[in-house]
Amino acid sequence: MADTKTQSSEDLMKEVAEKREALRVFRFGEMGSRTRNVREGRTLRRDIARILTELHSRKVVSKRNIK
Repeated sequence: MADTKTQSSEDLMKEVAEKREALRVFRFGEMGSRTRNVREGRTLRRDIARILTELHSRKVVSKRNIK
């Protein structure tokens, strides 16, 4: 994952969408079978949270600069 602070907001939104799709496939793709890499789901969720946190902090900073 590239550094989130240097990427544009549009790129981050695309990356969130891709990771959410990957998480959906991870959860439902192997219905009932055991997964080999159980940490994949955890790392996907954490990556999504990191990106969303960066997007939120940018939003808050831009609102502070407007006022």
